Amino acid sequence: MLPNVTEVRQGADCYDITHSLTRPANQQGPLPGILHLHGGGMTLLTARGPLYARWRNELAATGLVVVGVEFRNGGGVEGPYPFPAGLNDCFSALEWMQANAQRLRISKIVVNGESGGGNLTLATSLKAKAAGKLDLIDGVYAMCPFISGGYDWTDEQKLRELPSLIENDGYFIGCALNAVVATIYDPDGSNTANPLCWPYHASEAELRGMPPHVISTNELDPLRDEGLAYYRKLAAAGVSVAGRTVTGTCHAGDMMFRASMPEVYASTIADIHAFATRL
Repeated sequence: MLPNVTEVRQGADCYDITHSLTRPANQQGPLPGILHLHGGGMTLLTARGPLYARWRNELAATGLVVVGVEFRNGGGVEGPYPFPAGLNDCFSALEWMQANAQRLRISKIVVNGESGGGNLTLATSLKAKAAGKLDLIDGVYAMCPFISGGYDWTDEQKLRELPSLIENDGYFIGCALNAVVATIYDPDGSNTANPLCWPYHASEAELRGMPPHVISTNELDPLRDEGLAYYRKLAAAGVSVAGRTVTGTCHAGDMMFRASMPEVYASTIADIHAFATRL
């Protein structure tokens, strides 16, 4: 394990947010910083879970300073706090990380997350722009983002707009469960077209001027096409954006299944490191 420090501070809505700080052994910096937002559909899982502790350790081992955020979930252990509580915590963590950049010995900030964390990664950047604080973010690396909210659409709409919702339904995750998770995050459905809740719905104007992005998707993921659609929107808005699709993998397979596909896992870790260092 790499050196790991936990800090608790009061964040948005007077809620105490726990940050897990992991930095490379014997490296003082300043180094690129990663604000990592964990997955779980914005409703489940925790930053302190073993999957995410390992992810932060692996990223830090490449020469990055990684901060994990224990944001409020829509349900589960850190819930029930529906939208926008978790997003508010993530944005508060971003502000804290920038305000403490010198103490943390970081040179820049990249926001990174997968699945629900990919949603929060993109939503945090949208919130930063709306608040006039895009200077807080140097780069955005969203993996298999859970961003459309369209999991209960008709089959006709899915095939017309996001065909991977049909093509890959049931490969590790499926639309039926995703629709339940979406309801937990936005119980009354009043935010179905709100880009801060579901970033897929961001307009070109809302994306214009964003910092560099990477949108990473998985070939056999129901969410593949919403990630690709967001990539295309960013490109149309003139944002510096790179897209990658990890062939032969299910949803988040390249960060979850390290033992089964170590080369694929290592490739994604290396790509995040390369993105952060070249900004």
